[in-house]
Amino acid sequence: GGRARTIPGIDPDGHRVMTYRSAIVLHDLPESVVVVGAGPIGMEFAHVWSSYGAQITVVEMLPRVVPLEDEEVSKEIQRAFRRRGVTTMTSTRVEDVEVTDDGVRVTVTTADDQEEILEAERALIAIGVSPNSEKIGLDRVGVETERGHIVIDDHMRTNVSGVYAIGDVTGKMELAHVASAQGIIAAETIAGEETHPLDYDAVPRCTYCQPQVASFGITEAQAVERGHEVAVGQFPFRPNGKALALGERDGFAKIVADAITGEILGAHLVGPEVTELLPELVLARNWELTPDEIARSIHAHPTLSEVIMEAAHDVFGKAIHK
Repeated sequence: GGRARTIPGIDPDGHRVMTYRSAIVLHDLPESVVVVGAGPIGMEFAHVWSSYGAQITVVEMLPRVVPLEDEEVSKEIQRAFRRRGVTTMTSTRVEDVEVTDDGVRVTVTTADDQEEILEAERALIAIGVSPNSEKIGLDRVGVETERGHIVIDDHMRTNVSGVYAIGDVTGKMELAHVASAQGIIAAETIAGEETHPLDYDAVPRCTYCQPQVASFGITEAQAVERGHEVAVGQFPFRPNGKALALGERDGFAKIVADAITGEILGAHLVGPEVTELLPELVLARNWELTPDEIARSIHAHPTLSEVIMEAAHDVFGKAIHK
């Protein structure tokens, strides 16, 4: 459905200049890497390589790392990476990547419009995914596309009868679990079975770095922009007994709710195993549970999930152990 997107004029060779396709099958550890892009792919590779001792510099054109996440999550991740010795350069644009005899030379323009040269053994281009919709005959049968993505309805149908599309090629959300869910909906529709449209606002988004990032729905800032009267509950991992036992105290759970209705609008987690904790909040949102109902569900002690309970209490200022 998709392939790694590249910077115009820069052609990855799979060795010195890599995309995730070549990086994931590396047999050796680079000594140093310039990672272009601070989204999930870039931050995950930065985490893995730095954990093994590589010197990593992450370059991001937008003002913060993991830029699609809640702003407080971005700040927490940037602090955690800085403590591990990973350099992050935000509001920085890559102008050129040149392969040299012993590595790469990356030319960037920084936030204050200064040109800077970064040198490393390799570079990773991690700026997203492009759809594989060219040269497969879509134009011949009249399948509608928009900026290369195949246009679909809620049942994965294209504008051409009998033609369905799922996954990265649809441009909805470039995530494996989204493609899987779309495939189920398409199969049920084709079979004439009852199905349910996919609510993309309830899709889990995960970044597998350390600390982990997990979220769904809208951020606090987006909720305000959309006119909600917002109530936010937040609780850190630092006082959590299980997190202390694991030696992973960084991070927090944050629940964004509508202050009037109690509707959960989004959740934003950063910390130990939060990708495993998020589904409780997704389920609550899908079944229209309120933070109060989550808070009154007993969570075993000691568990990481107690942070979810405490954040739910905190939406209305009733966190006990804060």
